[in-house]
Amino acid sequence: MTSTRPYLVRAIYDWITDNKLTPYILVNAQIPAMKIPERYVDNGRIILNISYRAVRELQLENDRINFNARFDGQPMNVSVPMHAVIAIYAKENGQGMVLDENNGTPPPPEPPPEKVSKPHLTLVK
Repeated sequence: MTSTRPYLVRAIYDWITDNKLTPYILVNAQIPAMKIPERYVDNGRIILNISYRAVRELQLENDRINFNARFDGQPMNVSVPMHAVIAIYAKENGQGMVLDENNGTPPPPEPPPEKVSKPHLTLVK
């Protein structure tokens, strides 16, 4: 089955924006393969405003969150793996959702199924 994380992020995002609040995401900045403004990382985490007023071309995809934004007046393409998102919440009141306890690391792959040998029967007379 696919991860529930992107569906939850999109649902909470919609709920926050429908209530005319500002959606923020808390991201584990230590996950590889992301493009973020490193200057704003604090203790291995970064908070990003993903409201329509703050970003352009927001894409909440199943595997990544992508958008364009300005940091210190400089444009930047931001790309965050979905499994790096720790929480999504409203700036104004803190309501939202903390995602699963693995702090943004993808779950370990399931071990391969054990090979079960067929029973070996012998004819006894």
